[in-house]
Amino acid sequence: MELHQRILSAPVDFGAVRTEFGLASDYPSEAVSEARDAVDAFAGARVDRRDIELVTIDPPGAMDLDQALALERTPAGGFRLYYAIADVAAFVRPDGPLARVSLARGETFYLPDGTVPLHPQVLSEGRASLLPDQDRAAALWIIDCDEHAEPQHYSVTRALVRSRARLDYATVQAAADAGELHPSIAALPDFGRLRIEAGLNRGAISLRLPAQSVIRVDQATGLEAGAADAPDAAQHSRSDDSGRAPVTGLDHWQLVIEPRTAADDWNEQVSLLTGMCAALIMLKGEGDDHLGLLRTMPPPAASTVESMRRTAAAVGVPWPKGDSVGRVLAGLDPNTPAALVLMSEATGLLRGASYTLLNGQPPDTVQHSGIGAPYAHVTAPLRRLSDRYSTEICLARCAGTEVPQWVRDGLGAAAESMRRGDAVAGKLERACIDLTESTLLAARTGTDFDAIVLREANGTRPAEIFVADPPVLAKCAGGPPEGKNVTVRLTVADPATRTVTFTYTPEPDPAAVAE
Repeated sequence: MELHQRILSAPVDFGAVRTEFGLASDYPSEAVSEARDAVDAFAGARVDRRDIELVTIDPPGAMDLDQALALERTPAGGFRLYYAIADVAAFVRPDGPLARVSLARGETFYLPDGTVPLHPQVLSEGRASLLPDQDRAAALWIIDCDEHAEPQHYSVTRALVRSRARLDYATVQAAADAGELHPSIAALPDFGRLRIEAGLNRGAISLRLPAQSVIRVDQATGLEAGAADAPDAAQHSRSDDSGRAPVTGLDHWQLVIEPRTAADDWNEQVSLLTGMCAALIMLKGEGDDHLGLLRTMPPPAASTVESMRRTAAAVGVPWPKGDSVGRVLAGLDPNTPAALVLMSEATGLLRGASYTLLNGQPPDTVQHSGIGAPYAHVTAPLRRLSDRYSTEICLARCAGTEVPQWVRDGLGAAAESMRRGDAVAGKLERACIDLTESTLLAARTGTDFDAIVLREANGTRPAEIFVADPPVLAKCAGGPPEGKNVTVRLTVADPATRTVTFTYTPEPDPAAVAE
């Protein structure tokens, strides 16, 4: 086996990916001017709810803060959720340049070296963002739940709010572990666990596959960019044999597995519940009032579920009678090979997600099979176009007023824009990871790696493996056995084609060797 130094990071240029997907970071000047000069169109009609002790929970450093929450226990043992969502429609003229550009973009696109934003940063990271200690325009959801965290009453109205603190997932998790959560979210762990259980009862499916991320690395320290200011940064001095690629004019990047905490899951349940309530509001309309935009997913084919059952039996995972796919997956240790195999196969159950219009005619489906209920996007309007439209429909329904004409006229185009954007976003993320993987591994062809076989080869489809160090999901030739820990050899790592391929060579049969 040929030996190579371990490469911790490598210079990667994502400019070619931006060009390939036709992404332009620069916003048209007239749209930027509109965003910079925009004022709250509903300032005089807002309910003042700055008394609510809201907090935000986002990744560290995030500035486009769509949501802020506060969760209270009720005297009856239930919960009251306050969920403030940035009121983007208050700053966007329906017939202005900002509306036209955001319709063309559909959503914010994320690359490792920056974003291609749906809205100009002066809006998405400034006056519309729910930054702490700032009075902000919001669509405020109030959802009353029983002791099982099931919604009993829900509504949304325009309000003036003020966030008290900006938190991140790791901080929330550490505070929860120490029993020192911010008072506004002290009930979040109980609420989140109850909502997760409710989802499993509905048949919801949650996957916990390794989530790859590409992060910038400080060349002088080898740490994630920004970490050089940490107290122990000086311990990471650079040496000639560090294994890092030489300094160039390009930023250096590294692949990591993104940690997912229980706090991520709890916070996700808040957004899911709000989207489910929004869907129910839109589904209540009849005739011309039957108007909305749902996020839907068809149920998986029975043959796909049966295939999962066979795979579970093959890798030794019990499937109790009556248990759903989601409940079986939820009971697995995600760090085991069997769990990775099953969750990888379960991605086949979560296909066909789309945006479904409610326009007076009954659609083919209103369900999202991955959630186990009707669902709508309303919680990220700074980053998704659909949320601006769906929120306006819910606001009108709850206020007993007419849905704005610009929403009725533009809903179909917004749905189509989201479909296009989603298709691009998925390919874009994969392209950036593939480029980073192939660049990091380019000097290591011929090297052997330990891997887990997630899927065996099937016809023309090659096997799929997961290499933990560096974290890589890749194709593998040679027919490795599913669910097994194997040794594979890197045979292709080509940044020009963003291709990485490994090859598995079975160990010789001792009996055959003896003969």
